[in-house]
Amino acid sequence: MNGRNRADIYPGLEVAIILKKDQRSGKQTIGIVKNLLTSAPYHSRGIKVRLEDGQIGRVAEILGDPE
Repeated sequence: MNGRNRADIYPGLEVAIILKKDQRSGKQTIGIVKNLLTSAPYHSRGIKVRLEDGQIGRVAEILGDPE
């Protein structure tokens, strides 16, 4: 599942994000969503989130629910 729809993403979800510094290479960082930063219901490049470790990036892929 891609990370373009805000309704699909919520705190506690495991996702792969692309940090601003990694946009050219496409390197993904895996983490757990702490909160959503994009207010729009859809974003073509991915919903921006903050991970629990403080990193901020756009969701490239939804990996799964930790439950």
